[in-house]
Amino acid sequence: MYQRLSAVLFPIVTVLLIGAGLWGYQEHQEKNRILVKAENQYQRAFHDLSYHMDQLHEELGNTLAVSSTSNFHRKGLINMWRLTSQAQSEVNQLPLTLMPFHETETLLANIATFSYKTAMRDLQKQPLSDAEMKILNTLYKQSKEIKNDLRKVQEAVLNDHLQWMDVEVLLASGKEPYDNDIIDGFQLMNKRVTEYGDIDWGPTMSAMNRRMTIQSVDGPAITEEEAKRKAADFLGLPDTSNMKAVENGTDTDFVTYTVSVPSGGDGMAPRQIEYTKQGGRLVYFLTERPVKNKNIDIAGAVEAGGAFLEEHGFEGMKAVSYDEYNNVASIKFARVANGITIYPDQVTVKVALDDAEITGLSAGDLLYRGQVTDFGKPSMTEADARKLLNPNFKVAESSLAVIRNDLEEEVLCYEFLGSINGGDYRIYFNAQDGFEEKIERIRESDAAASGS
Repeated sequence: MYQRLSAVLFPIVTVLLIGAGLWGYQEHQEKNRILVKAENQYQRAFHDLSYHMDQLHEELGNTLAVSSTSNFHRKGLINMWRLTSQAQSEVNQLPLTLMPFHETETLLANIATFSYKTAMRDLQKQPLSDAEMKILNTLYKQSKEIKNDLRKVQEAVLNDHLQWMDVEVLLASGKEPYDNDIIDGFQLMNKRVTEYGDIDWGPTMSAMNRRMTIQSVDGPAITEEEAKRKAADFLGLPDTSNMKAVENGTDTDFVTYTVSVPSGGDGMAPRQIEYTKQGGRLVYFLTERPVKNKNIDIAGAVEAGGAFLEEHGFEGMKAVSYDEYNNVASIKFARVANGITIYPDQVTVKVALDDAEITGLSAGDLLYRGQVTDFGKPSMTEADARKLLNPNFKVAESSLAVIRNDLEEEVLCYEFLGSINGGDYRIYFNAQDGFEEKIERIRESDAAASGS
């Protein structure tokens, strides 16, 4: 009996063992393929990084070699932006997240921003200044040192056949010292960048990196109880008995009160309202509730949002964009003054599309920017600006508008809304010199919201 059972089971067990062995071998091979693929990607990103840093140093040298009024500067700056953007991408592909490399990444980001912002202005009318040439000289010297450090690491990788997968395992273990030439080389590079000190990037970057501060809030400071009373008035509630107020940002230039209103007998969902302590200006209002049905179209949502803004003191606002998610519309309104659409002066209103209830309002942009009204007068006529358009561009509307351009400057422009090649666009020409500041494609929902 046992012989008969053995005769039956032995081949089955043998087949199972062979199958398990084949499965294990295939899994091992698949794992090796994944590891080889990851290692190849790391190696490619690293060697591309070294190459692009070489190219960046060379491009900086070429840009410095010509006169400050040379037409080559724009090309050089654009190439610098392209190379540093590629270098940033390659750094992000390497397993360096557990290594202190922030300073080097920040330097690359600043070079990219500086070169892009500088290249975007009219260098014929506003050539590179002495301060900007000094920045380029500093970057030229620093990029040479970074390039040389990368070359040393590259030589070690090639000569000693170093693996990036070993770097990843070492960094994940957290056991220092790591005793790895790649890690040591990148740590040295980051330390060197830290020792460079801060670079004065000048006005080109200061506008870009400006710290947000409240500019337009005046009036006396309010108390927590006054913030509650303002919230009760805003919501149309009889008293403040069930409200709670919390002060935020103490000892900063942005001190606010957040007033929380729990759900109660009025049948409303919990709500939050935030006011600035100085002047008691509204920052945001928010209520969260599920919206299961959609009964309101775009026009109805815009009408409800505009009426709400009028009711609460935000006058002269125009809908400029429309988004929709989970049956809630998010509509951006821009301020209109003297027929000029001022796009930086924006508030966002959220509208529930079941019953047109306003579920949110954000007015922070108005507080940070301040209501600037004097943007000068156009130096060119609208007719002159029209001549700059593509002859095939069919203009539907035109007006003056204030936008924030790529240099983070607020500029007065002629805004042309129209169509070409089957698409709708907004095109902005600087009203002083005719420079084409911005082109935007208009989505159907935005056009419906703005009535374009």
